[in-house]
Amino acid sequence: MYTKLSHVFQLLLAVLLLSACTNKPSNPILKKDNSNHLHIGVMSSMDYLPLAVAQGQGLFEKEGVVVTIHKFYSANERDAAFQSKNLEGTIIDYTGAAIQRAGGVKLKLTSQCESMFVMVGYTPSGISEVSDLVGKKVAVSRNTVIDYCTDLALETFGISPDSIERVEINKIPLRLEMLRSGKIDATLLPDPFASIAYNDQSRNLEYILGMEMNVTGIAFYESVIEKKREAIQNFYKAYNQAVDYIKADFRSSLDHFLVSEIGFPEDLAPNAVIPEYQLAQPPVEDDLKSVEEWLKKKDLVPSNFDINTCVEVGLTP
Repeated sequence: MYTKLSHVFQLLLAVLLLSACTNKPSNPILKKDNSNHLHIGVMSSMDYLPLAVAQGQGLFEKEGVVVTIHKFYSANERDAAFQSKNLEGTIIDYTGAAIQRAGGVKLKLTSQCESMFVMVGYTPSGISEVSDLVGKKVAVSRNTVIDYCTDLALETFGISPDSIERVEINKIPLRLEMLRSGKIDATLLPDPFASIAYNDQSRNLEYILGMEMNVTGIAFYESVIEKKREAIQNFYKAYNQAVDYIKADFRSSLDHFLVSEIGFPEDLAPNAVIPEYQLAQPPVEDDLKSVEEWLKKKDLVPSNFDINTCVEVGLTP
């Protein structure tokens, strides 16, 4: 079984190395009208599923908007593409959005996303619960949602964030592979990588903690919002239709998207936990404030920074 899962993991990694997938609208007017075209960066995680469904079901085209989705497997690579203006919008964690905004990148969060993160430990390291992480090597992607959620998990159980040895590994597939080989003791993973990890029959990996949180969202450049406001509003109309589709639980169709777009192995897709997706809405203030406090505590943004400056309302239906 371990050999089979290793083979599946290699196939998954190969798929994630493809940098983009593009929907091709049949309407020639849409092709010519750039004001209806949005380029959006994503990573293969569950917060991307509504976009994948909207694209796959032709909902964007139905609403008169062309969406080109560019996939990344590293937050740093996604952010670099956004900052170089090769993307107009992106799914991004609140920490990254705030740091970029404080650094002069004129982005605005226009909606929240739903995500699931799982802390997974290396069983031979003696890790079966959060308290066992003290003194252990825990892989993070620094100053991202993974770093933030790791601290939040530790503090929730009364453990100092300084009590672990942080190992910086930005690429998610590499974090999982290093965990499987015992080079790190634990890490926080999104799906599909979390499901691959805790279904690994080598019994070297241990599910420690699941965290369902709203700490990611969709952001666009201010200039894009100004020039393509109608396109973004139509984008969210299609997004909401995709959420309704997911809630209707057409599971056989969802499994197709989980495998082809999110990267789940076929044998794990039927058991995937689907987040409780909500219709598009702006980020919740309490979620933003918690992130702001963490960023200021780590001196990642100025003390007078207001995370609400990252938010644009009025674009969601």
